[in-house]
Amino acid sequence: MTPNTLSVPKLLDALEKQLRETLLNRKLNDPLMIGIHSGGVWVAEQMHQRLGLSNPLGLLDISFYRDDFSQIGINPFVKPSQLPKNIESRDIILIDDVFYTGRTIRAALNEIFDYGRPNQVILGVLIERNGQQIPVKPDCIGSNINLPAGERIKLTGPSPLAITIQHTNDSAAA
Repeated sequence: MTPNTLSVPKLLDALEKQLRETLLNRKLNDPLMIGIHSGGVWVAEQMHQRLGLSNPLGLLDISFYRDDFSQIGINPFVKPSQLPKNIESRDIILIDDVFYTGRTIRAALNEIFDYGRPNQVILGVLIERNGQQIPVKPDCIGSNINLPAGERIKLTGPSPLAITIQHTNDSAAA
């Protein structure tokens, strides 16, 4: 898929289809879905509703788990994470909007493991783009896209969800 053909409804449909297949194949038992603030939460809200999951949606703000915290400082818009007190042995579906370097997912997993050791974690993302730096890969994706350095994908929402391609001055923008 190219930046000009990104359609949020088609991406959501594709992600939902892959998640349904993964739920069956991996035999997830009453999974807990967790969205990463903020775009991942917007996507997770859609997937949670479409999949008809019974557990409340978990919300995760990884601001204090980022590996660039000392470089960029504290995020002035930190939101509290809302997760069950015990994640021990739970099946989890972790949702984010864009998978780029893998650093956001690493931070999310660190925070999740602070709550307990899950049975398994399924990673679903709306868009996977080139730039992986950490050995983590999504299990389910809406689409993958290659962007040149200096461009990034921005999801806006929550309603309606829309995607834009932004040009940056930083080739490491995530």
